[in-house]
Amino acid sequence: MLLKNKVEKSIVITIMLIGGLLVALPFIWMILSSFKNETEVLAIPPTVLPNDPTFSHYIELFQNLNFDVYLVNTLIIVFFSMIGLLLNTMAGYGFGKFHFRGKEIWFMVVLITMMLPGQVTMIPTYLILNEMGLTNTMTGIILPGLISAFNIFLIRQFMVTIPDDLIEAARLDGAGEFYIFMRLIIPLAKPILAVQVILTFIASWNSFLWPLIIANDQSLYTLSVGLSLLQDENVTNYGLQMAGSALMVIPVIIIFTIFQKYIIEGFNVSGIK
Repeated sequence: MLLKNKVEKSIVITIMLIGGLLVALPFIWMILSSFKNETEVLAIPPTVLPNDPTFSHYIELFQNLNFDVYLVNTLIIVFFSMIGLLLNTMAGYGFGKFHFRGKEIWFMVVLITMMLPGQVTMIPTYLILNEMGLTNTMTGIILPGLISAFNIFLIRQFMVTIPDDLIEAARLDGAGEFYIFMRLIIPLAKPILAVQVILTFIASWNSFLWPLIIANDQSLYTLSVGLSLLQDENVTNYGLQMAGSALMVIPVIIIFTIFQKYIIEGFNVSGIK
């Protein structure tokens, strides 16, 4: 039996390693290719490791192609998206733990908005922002993404699982609502917030269609829009494209690495329950 378990474990580990390698191979190839010169990127047979590593592609991105501006714009969008996530968390907490007139109706309205594809609301949103004079502005790019019905729904479902007695005990001890939210609810909600931080970061970091629609000035473009321009203007410069793509992917991997322990913690807590 012991031998059988070892064999089964070895098979599972081997399959996972092969699967992980197949998934990671395109990303590894992309990052390595970003350090190759143009001749080596197109070399046949291809080289795995760069023979003469160079940072010229990354330097060109920031010196000649305005990627520093695109990076700042993207970071601004990410920052305000995290503020929006805090607002969504407050809304989800309100729907999950407060009682007020029309609560179920308003929550149903939130759910209905989830059924509408984002493309359907783009034209009305654009017309509203145009009437407000917010087109071709950073405010116009940021504002529609602050509130997310999916985030409110997901957080509300988590808040329902928090015992009411815990909140009532804090109130009896004299804690205010804001103190309860920041010092009690937020720490308890770390697992779901970790998931939401990752999803929100990915969505805002990769924002492409809405900035492209609302902004006419290249000084307001994001990294995703800049990367698409790079493909149009430098079709044959694959090393440059690989450098731009690596710049897009690496921060997402870093964010996931930072918050994955909270996701695992959430799985453990769910298993205990």
